Formats: sequence, structure tokens, C-alpha cells
Amino acid sequence: MASSNYFAPQRGNGFPDKSRLTNALPTYSSAVSEKMHRHSRSMSWTVLVSVPIPGIRSRPLRLFMPNPSRVHQISVLRFGRRRGPILLCLVLIASIVTVCSFARRFGAEEKQWTTNFGESSTLVFGRDDLQRIWKWEIDSGHYPSNAKIPEQVGLSAPPLNPALPPRKVPTIPSRFRPPPGPVATTTRGDGPRRVYLDVQSQPPNIAYPPRPVPGSVADLDVIMDHCDFSQGKYVRDCLEVLRIGAGLDNGKRLRRGEMDEWKYIYMEQEKENFTDPFTDPIPIANPIAPPRPLVSGGETDPNAGLRKKVGADWETQLPLRAPLQHTPYSSLPAPCDPENPRLFHMFWTGPFTDKPYLALLSFLFTQNVGLHLKDGDTLNVCRPEFWMWINPGPAASVPNPSALSDMYEGLKTNPWAAPFLHHRFKDVIKFKLWNTTDQLDGIPELKDEWRELKETLFNSGGHIVSVPAEKPQSKSAEATSTIEDSTNSTDADTSAKPLSTGDNKSDEDDMLNRTGSKSSSSYDRLSVILSDMARFVLCHRFGGIYLDADTIFLRDWEELWGWKGAFAYRWSRLEKYNTAVLRMNKNSALGSFLFRTALKNGLDFHPMTVSRYTKDAYLEGLLLRLPDAMFDSAWLNTEYYQRERPPQPYFQEFSDFFDTPAQASAAPQALGFEGFFQGAFSYHFHNFWWKPFDPSRNWPDLGPRFSAGERAARAAAEPDIDPEDATDRVADDKRDLDWATVLKRTFESYIRGERPNMYGEWLQW
Repeated sequence: MASSNYFAPQRGNGFPDKSRLTNALPTYSSAVSEKMHRHSRSMSWTVLVSVPIPGIRSRPLRLFMPNPSRVHQISVLRFGRRRGPILLCLVLIASIVTVCSFARRFGAEEKQWTTNFGESSTLVFGRDDLQRIWKWEIDSGHYPSNAKIPEQVGLSAPPLNPALPPRKVPTIPSRFRPPPGPVATTTRGDGPRRVYLDVQSQPPNIAYPPRPVPGSVADLDVIMDHCDFSQGKYVRDCLEVLRIGAGLDNGKRLRRGEMDEWKYIYMEQEKENFTDPFTDPIPIANPIAPPRPLVSGGETDPNAGLRKKVGADWETQLPLRAPLQHTPYSSLPAPCDPENPRLFHMFWTGPFTDKPYLALLSFLFTQNVGLHLKDGDTLNVCRPEFWMWINPGPAASVPNPSALSDMYEGLKTNPWAAPFLHHRFKDVIKFKLWNTTDQLDGIPELKDEWRELKETLFNSGGHIVSVPAEKPQSKSAEATSTIEDSTNSTDADTSAKPLSTGDNKSDEDDMLNRTGSKSSSSYDRLSVILSDMARFVLCHRFGGIYLDADTIFLRDWEELWGWKGAFAYRWSRLEKYNTAVLRMNKNSALGSFLFRTALKNGLDFHPMTVSRYTKDAYLEGLLLRLPDAMFDSAWLNTEYYQRERPPQPYFQEFSDFFDTPAQASAAPQALGFEGFFQGAFSYHFHNFWWKPFDPSRNWPDLGPRFSAGERAARAAAEPDIDPEDATDRVADDKRDLDWATVLKRTFESYIRGERPNMYGEWLQW
């Protein structure tokens, strides 16, 4: 039994009993001091936590963690249950911000944190190149805007802008003009003055709207003021400004009073009694000190503040050609400017269907192509051309040497395409054969390096579709994902050599061999990825405007051709690009930047990725992001925005265009083409390649001149009925016509000669 000499008696609270004095009298401690002694260890700032290590029982991992009791004491007990947690959160946020600030300020460039979580920088060009790109575009007249230039570009002086009119000299020069700042964010106008137009049809000719004035320009700054979703503007209000400013409300104007703020169309005239008051700098007695040089890591760094792509080196100086000379339309020797060709591009894969058919019909119905004039008459305007690029096989196929002749033979026998080969349309509609190898080799910024990325050529938003270089199971000749050596292929019997999957699934249904989207479950994703790249290739090589094949023209684009800057439009509610409409200038500095940047980022041309390219480089102002109301008026409504004040028509789903809801099915026939998003430049119906525009008459209905194609298409649509015996009866037609049907039949009636186009012009054969 243990002796009391070795163990002190225990008290009820677990602490050893206090020793006694020599006089045998007991001693007692204070309850407060005993409590403090008991909790002394728990009041430290940290506590030791042991975490067992799997497989090593005798060696736990010891971690020092914040002491919850201590935190509770200094927050809740001291400041109360309400203020304590709030104060604790503020301290935590301040700590995180401080750490991030120090990391961005003093951290190595490769280790700096990104602003957008989950997105790394794509930038590979330094500040000097970014300044050169801005100056080249401004000097070439591609920035006719008063929008600010980002401070991060670091321009030291406002550049002269030949596309902006000069500011008028004040009557009394100000002696107190503020001195120039360290960074310029504006340009100095040095171009023709602008005269804004009041466009209206004059009585008694008010049945149709007037054609836009040749050479007129749309002021996209004004349109942004009235249509920008970020500023709370409604699509309905934007369309009203667009149609009134262009005179599309011919004879139906209900607004009264001055509407000068809604005028957005102008003509450029030569300068007269206008000079820039800041052309000659005025001496300043006490100019502000020049900005301190940017410093990074203790050394002067001209690229400080720019976030370079991780693991990449700064690109060498971007080679740029000499800037173009901005010439107003009135000073051109001919109606067309060779540096700004009016070309519409469209990309199509596989057999021609009713989708590109309707796009071409809407082009003829709306654009000023001179079809109302007889052969030999002169059209004193620059009429646009429509280049339809045909990829004859799957996106990853290899065209053979006879692909061009095969393409035309296929178009001649296709009832949807054959009408546009008529000699009346030969000057305005041209079919082109797409060849990926030739096109990429035609881009100077890519031709020497793109083959290194041939295995990842089909890249969309970082999602890469791998295409095998060779399939031994295939009975067709060898194929490659990059269409390499296409001009040397001689052993194919069709216009393109497909890839074989070599598995149990049929090649026709395999994604690598699809030629168009036949249903929502067999979506031709590979062709979509290829078209993402093709639009930038075509616009950079040839200039002009690219349109997706699911686009329908709704008005003349004359005023948009007058605006020399590049543009796309907004991705619905997001501040990103949708490149379903893309305008770029031929061989521009912006195009060179985009291709070199894409080359260093896996040749990814998805609209979201392109948005990152321009944002990271502070070049968003050079690729203007226009409101989607101009080209895609239904998009916001389909995503549950602005449904309390929708435009006309009101689509809750994109499918409403093809299957108009019964509650709104009276509108298409009652309002017709003029009631379909009037004011917008085009409509984008977002895919639905497999849904016919006109289910009751799913064939081209263009009259006797094209009856052969109609009979062939009708026989395919109604195999049980002999086309020679077919009788059109209104009882067989759908009772309530959908919007898609109304638009198709409207355009076809113009070709048949039963009505004029939207501007009152009759087609002359």
C-alpha cells in the first residue's frame, strides 16, 4: 500500500491539497487565484493539436492552432455578442487584403495572384506593344469613339484621332486649363466634322422606310448610351431609338417633340473653322512632376502592373504595317474603300439546308445590292458581297484536288443552294471552298508555328477534342486533324475524306465525322469549334463582317459599314463577347495581337477566351462590345431578364421563334416582317439546325424560275405525293403561322416578284 509520504492528498477538484505550515494550521488560497491558475494554460493564443498520422501511431503530427477560448474572450466577452463577431470578421478581411496587397506588390511576377479566381492571365505582350497597338488602330481611323483609354496602357500624351472631329475653339481661351496628367486616357480629334441626320420618309412616299444615305455612319457611342445593359437600359427602349433614328417607323411615328438625343446616324464632312485647341501646347509655369517610373522587385520595370501569362516569356516586338489613312466617304475616288471591303462571311459544313438558304434570302431582301436595277444600270453605292464558305466534309476531313468542282456540282443539285447560282446574283453572292491548311498558312502570324499545335487544333474554351492522325481500320485514305497536305491528296472519291472511328458505332453518328447538326443529340461540335477560329481568320485575311449561319438580316447595314472600328456583341447579361457577329479590319494590329496571343494559349478562339485576351491586355475598347439588342434582341428575355418590359415579339425561349406559343400566335401574321424586332440589325435564333422554318412547306418556294429544285425538295418532303399532282390547299396549311414561317414566306415572295423588299424596291430580273 502506498505511503502518504509519496502522494499528497487529493482535493475534490482534482488539485493536490495545500501544504500546511509548521504550526499545523491549514492555509487557504483565494478562489480567484485558484481559477486563474486552473485556466492559465487555456488563455494562451495558440493550442497544441495532435493529429494522428496514418501508419505511424507513436508519432502524431502536432499543429499549433488559434485558441478559440482566447478569440472568444477578446471578441464576444469584450465587445458583446453583436459587435464582437462583426469586429472579428473585419479584422480577418483586413488581414487577407493586407497579405494579398503585399503579395501583389512585392511578390515575383510569376507568382502574383490573379484578380479573377480560377482564371490565369493570357497576356504575352508588354506595355510597349500594347501602346503601339492602340496608336496604330487610332491612327488608322479605327477608333471613332470618345470612350476612355485604360490608364494601364500608359500613354504619355493624347494621340491624334483622325476619326473624331476636333473640338471647337472656345471664344475666350481659358487661362486655367488644368495641366496634362501623367497618363493620357483620351484622344484629340483631328478628323472630319459630323453632321447628324434626321432620317425620315417624306410624304407622300411613306409606305416604306428610306434607304440609308450612302456613306452614313452609326455613332455607336450614342447607341451604347441608350442600349447598354450594364447601365440598366432596356432592349425595348433601345429598339425604339434604333428604328426612329434610322427612319424605320415610316409614317407611324407617334413620338412628339425634339428627339436630337436619339439621332445616331451622321455624315462626315470636311473640317471648317474647327481646330483642336490643344494642338500647340501652352507653356505651364509649374508643370506637375513626371510620373515616377514603375518599379517591380526593386528595379525599373516598364511592364509593372501587367499580369503576364504564367510560364510564358514576353513576346518580341509585334510587327505592324504602316497605319492606314482615314478618308471620309465624300473624299473617296470610288464608292468602295479598298481598305474596308464590304464583305459578309458565313461558314457552313455539310449539305446545304434551309438555314443558310434563309440567311441568303434575308441578305437579298435587306441589303442595297442593286437588284432593283436592270442589267447595265449603275449603282452609285458600294454594294456588299456575301461570301459563303463551304467546308464540304466533316471538320477534320481532308479536301481532295477536285473538291472545288465537287462543291459546285453539289450546289447545283441541291434545291436549297441552286437558286443562288443564278446569274442575277453572281456579283453579290459567292461560294468559296474552305481549306484549313491554306487559310492558316495565309495568316502571317501563324503560318510558321501553327503546325506545332495540330494535335490540339480543335480547342474551345480549354476543352480540346483530340482527333487521331491515322485510323488503320478506316477504308478511306489517311486523314489528319489539321487537314495537313490537303492539296497532295489524290486518292479520294468524294469531296472530303472522313475519319473512321473503328468502333461499333457508325461513322455517320460519330462526332469526328458529322457534317452538320441533325438533332440536339448529334450536335456537330467539331464544326462549331472550327468556325470559332474561321471567323477570325476570314476577317483578318479579307476584312469584313462574319455572321453565324443562324443569323437573319433585318435591315440595311450601311451605317455599320461606316463605323471603321472592330466590334462584336455582348454575351447576354455577361460582360463577355459573343462573336456570332464579328467585324474586324484586314491585317489590323488588333488582329495580329489576337492571333499571336491565341497561338500562345492553344489556338483557343472561343468567345469567352477571346474576352480574356482583350481584357488582360486592356484592349477591350478596340473590339467594341455592342449591346445584344442590336443583333440578338430575345437573348435577355430567354434568361429571365427584362421580362416586365419585353420587346416585340416576346420570346421566353429561343424555340418560340419556330413554335410560337398559342397565346401570341396571332402576331406573326398580323404584324409581319415589320413587327419582328424592328430596329435591330439582325436576329440570332441560336442553333435549332434540325427544326424547319416552315414545316407545312419545307421546300424552297421561289416561283417558276426555280421550279425544278422545288419539285425535288417537295418530293423529298412529301415522298407519298407526286410533285406533278401536288395541289396547294389552304386547308392543308397550319392555321397559326409561326414567326419563322412568316419570315421565310416573306423573303420568298420578294424573289417571286409578289412584293417589294423592305425598302419598297422591286426585284428586276
